[in-house]
Amino acid sequence: MAATPARPAPLRRSLGVVDATTLGVGSMVGAGVFVVLSPVAARAGGLLWAALLAAAGIAVANALAVAALAAAHPASGGAYLYGRLRLGQWPGFVAGWGFVTGKTASCAAMAYTFATYAAPGVAVPLAIGAVAAVTGVNLLGITRTAGAARLLVAPVVGLLAFVVAASFAAPRPAEPPPAAEQPTAWAVLQAAGLLFFAFAGYARVATLGEEVRDPERTIPAAIALALGFTLVLYGLLAAALVHLLGVGGLAAATAPVREAVVLLGAPAWLAAAGAALASLGALMALVAGISRTALAMAREGDLPGRFAAVSAKRSVPWLAEVSVAAVVVVLLLSTDATTIIGFSSFGVLVYYAVANASALTLPPRARTERARRQPERPWYCPRWLNAAGLAGCLLLAFTLPGASVATMLAVFAAGLAGRAVALAVRRRDA
Repeated sequence: MAATPARPAPLRRSLGVVDATTLGVGSMVGAGVFVVLSPVAARAGGLLWAALLAAAGIAVANALAVAALAAAHPASGGAYLYGRLRLGQWPGFVAGWGFVTGKTASCAAMAYTFATYAAPGVAVPLAIGAVAAVTGVNLLGITRTAGAARLLVAPVVGLLAFVVAASFAAPRPAEPPPAAEQPTAWAVLQAAGLLFFAFAGYARVATLGEEVRDPERTIPAAIALALGFTLVLYGLLAAALVHLLGVGGLAAATAPVREAVVLLGAPAWLAAAGAALASLGALMALVAGISRTALAMAREGDLPGRFAAVSAKRSVPWLAEVSVAAVVVVLLLSTDATTIIGFSSFGVLVYYAVANASALTLPPRARTERARRQPERPWYCPRWLNAAGLAGCLLLAFTLPGASVATMLAVFAAGLAGRAVALAVRRRDA
C-alpha cells in the first residue's frame, strides 16, 4: 500500500439518468434471476412471497441510504467512501475490502456462467475471452460501457417479459401435494438472503458517482428507477413461474426459466442465450464498479497509489480495470469459479451494512442557508429506515452457510491485518 498521489486525476461526468439507470438494471438483471428462484422456492415453499418481500424491503432500505449518501458525496467509491467520510477510516476500509474481494470472485463466477451457457465445451477459454472483451469496452470510456449495457440488457428483459406474459396465458398444471412440514422462519430468512443478491446491483450507480452529471438528482433517480423496474420484473417473473410450474415444480427445477421456455413451446437455446447475455452484462458492470472502488481506495492509500491512475483521453481508471481483469483470469485458470463465490454474499451484506450505518449519521434537513452548505438528510431517507436496513443486512449475513461466513471473516481479518501493517510502516518511515 503506497501513499496517495498528490493530485489524483478526476473522472469525467458524462452519465445522465438513462445511462445510469441502464447500468443499474444491467447489474441486477444478471444470470442469478435465471436460477435463484428455485432454491428460494425450495427453502421458503409457499412462503416464497414472504422471502421476496423481505429481500425487497432490505434492498429498498439499502438503495435509499446509498442514494442519499451518493447525492451528498458524489465521488467514486460507494460505501467505501461514505464509511470513510462519515464513520472513519477503518469502517470505510471494511466496506471497500469486502466489495473488492467479494465482487472480484463474483466476476469469475459471471464469466464462467456466461461461458457455460454459450459454449460449455470451451468454458474457461471463452470465459477469459469474455473478461478481456468487457474490459476492452470499459477502457473505451463509461459512455461506451453504458451503451453496451443497453444492447445486452434489452434482449434479456424482452425474454423475461415473454416468459411472464406467456406463462400467465398458459393453463396452470395440477399443483403437487404440499410438503408436510411448513418452512421455518430461518428457512425463509435464508431464502430472502439468496434473493437479496439478485437486487444488489443498484450500488453500481453509486460507485460511478464521480461520472454522473448533476449527481444530487441523477443518482437518486437512477437508483430508484433501476430498483423499481427490477422489483416489478422479479415479482412478475416469480408469479409467472409459480403459475406455470407450481411451487413444487419451481423448487425442483434446476433452470426454471429454461424449463418455462420449453413448456411454452420456444427453443431451449433462447433461455441459454438470455442467461449468457445477462451474465455478460453483469460482468461488465461488476468490473466497472470494482475498478472505481479500487480507484477510491488507492486515492486514500488503502491500495497501492498506482491504482489511482486515470486515462486522460478516456477518463477511466485504466490500471484498476486491467488489474481486476487479471485477477479474475487467474481465478478462472486456478480453480472452479463456482466454488469461490460463497463468501461474496457475506461481503456484500457487510458493504451495505456500512452504507446504512453511514446514512444514520446524516444530519436532519437544514433550516438555515448556512447549514444547508453541509450534506443533509433527504426526505426519502429517514433514520428508522437506515436502522432497519443495517439490522436486516446483519441478520441476513449471519443466516448464510457457516463455511461462507467463516471464509469471508478470514478474508476480512487478512485485509485488516495488512492495513495495520502498512500504516505501521508508513508511520515508521514518516
